[in-house]
This record gives sequence, structure tokens and C-alpha cells, in this order.
Amino acid sequence: MQMVMAIIKPFKLDDVREALAEVGVQGITVTEVRGFGRQKGHTELYRGAEYVVDFLPKIKLEVAIADEQVERVVEAISQSANTGKIGDGKIFVWQLDRVVRIRTGELDADAL
Repeated sequence: MQMVMAIIKPFKLDDVREALAEVGVQGITVTEVRGFGRQKGHTELYRGAEYVVDFLPKIKLEVAIADEQVERVVEAISQSANTGKIGDGKIFVWQLDRVVRIRTGELDADAL
């Protein structure tokens, strides 16, 4: 089992969700987060005053999947979240040692 976490631009959420549904992902966790990478924020003008926005709004997706789905899920996220501009985000993948479904007590792959 693997955990895939992706940080994407907020307006790409629906595209990514649809792409994940097409590859068979049944559930995702979505969190609104703020952060910055290489773009280091940007400046905005508000009522004539310029100010720096350091932390940009992003969406964090988390998906627990079986090992054999990893490549399809990463590819689906990469293609659907890509705008070709700085700040498109990143995808992280790591191994899950244990998964337990609280309601039924199912373990590992059965709990997914």
C-alpha cells in the first residue's frame, strides 16, 4: 500500500478529482493549505497600497492506494494538474505500513 500526497493549484481540483475517478480511486482527502515554493509569493495592489502575499492558497490531496495503482494515480494527477506554469505543485509517494478501517476492523488492503 502507498500514500500519494499532491499539492496542486485550487482551480485544478475538479480536473484532478475526475481523473482519479477514471483510474478507479474511490476516496480522497482534500485539505485547503497555504504555502510557497520557488515562486516565493507575489505582490498585489489593494486600495492603492502594494503588499506581498507570501503564502499562496493550495490544495493538498491524499490518496491511500494499492501498490499496483501508484503509477496510474501519479500519472493522472500529473496530467490533470499541469498548467505548464510555476506553482503547479508536487506529488509525494510513500509506503504505508498499516491501514485499519475503524468501523469494521478490516486491515491493510481490505481497509482501502
